[in-house]
Amino acid sequence: MALFTRAPKPEPILGQNRAVAFFLAVLTWIIGLLFFFPLFWLVLNGFKEEAVASSSPTLIFDPTLDRFREVTETTNLLTFAEAFWNSFWIVLISTFIVMTLAIPAAYSLAIRPMRKWRDVLFFFISTKFLPIVGIIMPVWIIARDLNLLGTRTVLVILYTAMNLPLAVWMLRSFFAEVPKELVEASQIDGCSLLGQIRQVILPIVAPGLAATALLCVIFAWNEFFFALQLNNVGASTIPVWVNSQQKFQGQFLAGLSAASVLATLPVVLAGWVAQKRMIRGLALGAIK
Repeated sequence: MALFTRAPKPEPILGQNRAVAFFLAVLTWIIGLLFFFPLFWLVLNGFKEEAVASSSPTLIFDPTLDRFREVTETTNLLTFAEAFWNSFWIVLISTFIVMTLAIPAAYSLAIRPMRKWRDVLFFFISTKFLPIVGIIMPVWIIARDLNLLGTRTVLVILYTAMNLPLAVWMLRSFFAEVPKELVEASQIDGCSLLGQIRQVILPIVAPGLAATALLCVIFAWNEFFFALQLNNVGASTIPVWVNSQQKFQGQFLAGLSAASVLATLPVVLAGWVAQKRMIRGLALGAIK
């Protein structure tokens, strides 16, 4: 008779899980919209008249492209193009140097850790403790004595030093997730150190490389303080150009918003492209 005994009914957990999942999804959308709203309002202000942008907030207005025409008129367009290319080359070169230095450093800390490797990581991150304003005076004096004021070179050096600790920390965490069996198998097959990094490790950590490089690009592109203090005349960057759109008389909120939209557009496009590559790497990197 025990064979025909009915099994107890399962507890109604499925409905509770669905309710929790729905609540978390709604909460995620709300948080995402809160973070997106400032950018949305910035874009809206770029299409408004100055009087409308400076008045009480409103979503109902007659859109216009006059503010974008003003910031891209002949004089402004030349300064924007110069600032854009300055930022482009500074960001490109500094990010390349950061990744070139961070990859072997992260490899040695994750795959072949030395003694007291945690102290080494702490030393890297400790360079981020001091506020930028606290070191600007000695940095400015050194740049002046080396005739680097108003040049791209000084920003390339500073942005490399600024992003290198972050890149080493991030890449070290990605390298630590690589199965050591794959590295040992490549060593048994006679693969050199460079071959291990290029053929075994880098394809697996490709999403991490993309994410790290993207963060370095964003931080270098948006950096304002060093660019303003060290080369605001000879080689001004995009943030300095946006700051120059402020006026000492009259209203300038709509024009400043239009300039900010143009300044953030390259970073948004780079993030969109990198996002696609990161998703593809997450799906295929581990089985290539």
